[in-house]
Amino acid sequence: MDPSGFIGIVLALVAIFGAMIIEGGEPASIFLPGPLILVWLGTIGAGIAGNTLKDVKGSFAALPKAFMASAPDPGATIDTVVSLADRARREGLLALEDAARTIDDQFLRGGLQAAIDGTDPEDLRMILEDKIATKRTADRGHAKYFADMGGYAPTLGIIGTVIALVHVLSNLSDPSTLGESIAGAFVATLWGLLSANILWLPVASRIKRFSDLECAQMEVTLEGLLALQAGANPRLVGERLRSMLPDEPAKAEKQEEAA
Repeated sequence: MDPSGFIGIVLALVAIFGAMIIEGGEPASIFLPGPLILVWLGTIGAGIAGNTLKDVKGSFAALPKAFMASAPDPGATIDTVVSLADRARREGLLALEDAARTIDDQFLRGGLQAAIDGTDPEDLRMILEDKIATKRTADRGHAKYFADMGGYAPTLGIIGTVIALVHVLSNLSDPSTLGESIAGAFVATLWGLLSANILWLPVASRIKRFSDLECAQMEVTLEGLLALQAGANPRLVGERLRSMLPDEPAKAEKQEEAA
C-alpha cells in the first residue's frame, strides 16, 4: 500500500487542529450538526446531480483503491516481458502458453495469450490500445466526481454561513449571544473549504495519478508484447522499455555499475 494519501490527510488535519488549539480555540466547537449535514450531505447530493448513478457507484468503488492500492511497479513488468521475450526467441511463442496462465497481471496475460494465438500485430496493438483508453476514460470519470465535489463544497459552506447569518440577524434582541452565533455561522464555510481541500480534491488527484501510472505500465506492456511477438532481441527489448520510463534507465545503469 502507498501510504502517502493517509499521511498527507493526517498531516493536514494536524496542522489545522493544531493551529486552532495554539490560537486558543476549541476543536469540538466546529462539530455542529447543522453545518456538517449541510456541507457533507449537500456536497454528495450536488455531486450525484452532476453525474450519472453509474459514475457515482464507480467513483465510490474506486475510493478504497485510491488509498489502499500500491503504486504499480513497471520495472517488474519489464523484467517479466524480457524474460518472456528471451524464452520466446529460444523456444517460440507457443512455448509461453504455460507461462501465460501463471501471470497475475491481467493486461499482460490477455495480451500474451492473444499473441500466442497468432493475432495480427496491428490488431493486437489496436485491441490493447483500446483497453488502455477505456481504463483511462473510466478513471477520469471517477476522478471527475470527486473533483466536482471539491468545487461544490466551498459554495455549500457559504450557503450554510448565509443561512446561519440570516438567523443571527433575525435575533438581534440579545446582543450577548451575537459573538457566539456569528462564530458558529462561519463553521459551515470552514467545513466546506476543509472537505474540498483536504479530502475531495486530493482524492481526485490521487485517482488520476494512479491512473496515469497504471496506464504508463500498460503502454510499456503493449510495446513489450509487440516486440516479443516480432522476435526482437531481449536485451534491446529491455532497453527500449526502460527508455519509456523516467527512472528506469538510471536504475539499469546503477545495476550494471554494481555488477
